[in-house]
Amino acid sequence: MVENLFGRIMNQVCENPSSQTDVTLQPKRPALSWGVKIRRKLKSVAPFLGRFRPLVGQCCHQCTPESLGLKLLCNTPPLGFQNLTCVNETHTGYRGWLVRRVCCLLFVWGREVHPGPDGDRRHRVHGSERVKKALVTACSSDETKAMELPEVRGHLDTILAVTQTFISPSLLRLVSWLLLKIFDLMFCNVQINLNQLAALRRATQLKAPLVYVCVRQSSIDHALICLTLFCHNLRVPYTVFPAHVRQTWLRSILQRLGVVLLPEGSGSERDAEMDSLYSPVMTSFVGELLREGAALCLGISAAEGHSGQWLARVHQAISDGLVPDVCIVPVGISYDCLPRHVIRSQAGVMSALGFALSLLKCGHRGSVRIHFAQAFSLKEMCESGKCRVDGGRPLQDLLMTAIVHNRMDSIFSQKDVSWLLPDAVMPELPPAYRQQTIALTLHLIYSSTTNMAVMSTSLVSCLLLHKHRKGVRVSMLCRDICWLLEEVLFRNTDVGFGGSLVGLVHHALSLLRPYLVLAAAPPTGEPIIAPRSDPDSLLTLSKHCDVITRVFIHEAVGACAVSAMLSEVVGCGGGEDLEFDAVLGQNELTEKSLQLTHLLSPGYIPPCQNAHSFALDVVDSMVRCGVLVMEEVQTDAPVCDFMKRHGVLSWTVSDNPDESSDSDCEEPDIHTYKLSQPSQCPKLLFFFCSLLSVQLRALCWALESLHYLPLPITETDCLSQLHTNLKNRAQLDGARYESSSVDLVKMALRTFIDLGVLIEDRQREDVYLDVNPLFSQGAYKEKLVQFFKQFMFN
Repeated sequence: MVENLFGRIMNQVCENPSSQTDVTLQPKRPALSWGVKIRRKLKSVAPFLGRFRPLVGQCCHQCTPESLGLKLLCNTPPLGFQNLTCVNETHTGYRGWLVRRVCCLLFVWGREVHPGPDGDRRHRVHGSERVKKALVTACSSDETKAMELPEVRGHLDTILAVTQTFISPSLLRLVSWLLLKIFDLMFCNVQINLNQLAALRRATQLKAPLVYVCVRQSSIDHALICLTLFCHNLRVPYTVFPAHVRQTWLRSILQRLGVVLLPEGSGSERDAEMDSLYSPVMTSFVGELLREGAALCLGISAAEGHSGQWLARVHQAISDGLVPDVCIVPVGISYDCLPRHVIRSQAGVMSALGFALSLLKCGHRGSVRIHFAQAFSLKEMCESGKCRVDGGRPLQDLLMTAIVHNRMDSIFSQKDVSWLLPDAVMPELPPAYRQQTIALTLHLIYSSTTNMAVMSTSLVSCLLLHKHRKGVRVSMLCRDICWLLEEVLFRNTDVGFGGSLVGLVHHALSLLRPYLVLAAAPPTGEPIIAPRSDPDSLLTLSKHCDVITRVFIHEAVGACAVSAMLSEVVGCGGGEDLEFDAVLGQNELTEKSLQLTHLLSPGYIPPCQNAHSFALDVVDSMVRCGVLVMEEVQTDAPVCDFMKRHGVLSWTVSDNPDESSDSDCEEPDIHTYKLSQPSQCPKLLFFFCSLLSVQLRALCWALESLHYLPLPITETDCLSQLHTNLKNRAQLDGARYESSSVDLVKMALRTFIDLGVLIEDRQREDVYLDVNPLFSQGAYKEKLVQFFKQFMFN
């Protein structure tokens, strides 16, 4: 039944690839096979079939203008893409029937490997001044007496064992051959942009070590990056993977592949960083690797703020004079559908067995797109003074005055994000270096996320979850895909697919089939597609929508600000329905947008742009996308008054010199806006509002659940219990399960700590959280809930 219905869907698409008009489906017409439908010659649908591809991955023009001036990405003709897992005899220097059977093995053994000298690296790290000072500080005595203590010597040896990591050429070739086979089973293709690889080769000629940085999504991110570099004869980096691996044999294999793990006995990355000896040893270790000319691969997390200390260690190597400069390469990895068994960061036998069994299951495989952004100079960013490194103000100071007292005088500053590199991590780091590292982390989070391509599953998931939640006909879905695709490309974001519309719809629906409900609409029998209402389906679809939210972040913030202002109009007028013919002032729209901007997680707005400038761009984007239109205001000056329109101002004379000011010669900005479709509910406005409603709903639910927690409570237990409460709340509502994910709970917890709703107590062994007495009162708590709800359009 399901296969027959999917056949009807593809028949519907095949008959009308451009989907400009509805096509009725004959009920008794036999469904064609999938292979026949894919092989059909279909007319291409512009503009997403290779005719236009945005140039992505350029470095920041404000912080690194000299690196941008190298034009590493602009001086080459289009080279196209390459499937990393497709290896044949043309990739080797041999021909013949035997070569065709062992071509992958020959290809791997012909790759160039740059092994790093292990030698006396451990002794150099042990003998560094930084480690010696740490030993003296830890034991409150001289270094000789400290090393005589058995517990200190054993603990130091455990940490120094991490520095014995090296790259074995033979083992690297063997594992690369296995990875090519495994990834060929996992994905239908792994696409690499050859122009970006050519720019990467030119960056290696700058004679500076390369550091690859990506946003953590799964445990195979680093494997994909290293395999790509290995297959293209580029230096394979040492990979920082802070995971606890219990098996000794597995640790030994990973260390011979250049994987830097946590020391034995460390439960988590936070526990290791709290060790007074771990941080100096790792800082010296990173400096020695860069001095040898080795490359590094780091993963950063925007939700938890991890790995900022590794960037600080790279910067410290430049400050210590071990290397003259380091080139940073942001990497964006996009998945059509991420295999579930590779999401966990814990490595073990059972997880490896479950992963192997998942490969044997039959099913549709997704694709992967890897983007290497342009390399930029770390020394230029940190020492030129062009990168903004101001600390900002706490979120509590920015928003609580506006929430409680409705005063807007404090919202025009920048938000402090010092939790990306807390003071407890690397306490020896100077404050100026700490601020520079935080600014660098923000840049890399934003660069890596904006460098990700939009996949076909993201388009379909976004439309089904935020525009057609109750179901949509397949013809309407195809039209909306074409519209959304043009909007994505218009915003200079690349897509991770090509081909005809039927191929796009076929591929996306095949991957999302377990999360969709299929039905036939009477009397024509046209297929209808809707998302399933179970938690797993909604959470999966919402995860695919994250990249779309980042692309349309200006429009999403602006739509929520418009919704908040319309709600205020209803509250002032006493009506029950929204009045869409209301006039909206520019200043009020900017203030609402600025308030919501402060609630966004790192990575949504450009780090070099202040929040107020971003809010002004939000208002402009609402006009460009057609949601708002500027209203013409009647003034006394005629339209043809050239002197008045071009700012030739007249001075006023006042008898009292104290009353005169510069405002006498300023003309106030009185721009006002109205909705472009006031007579009916604008669907585009609701679509943009829905993109951020997932996060706002999670904030409301989490705030309402705080009084159920046994306070004070540890941060780990608070996260677990809040997650349970949000799942129960979604279960009671019977929908909106996408607002109960673990990532959103982490985001809500971080927001409450920044707002001062939760107070941290770090005096004990763990971090304890307690509710601020101010928000124990119902009035203040209700004001904060209403502040969140005003941006959600119901």
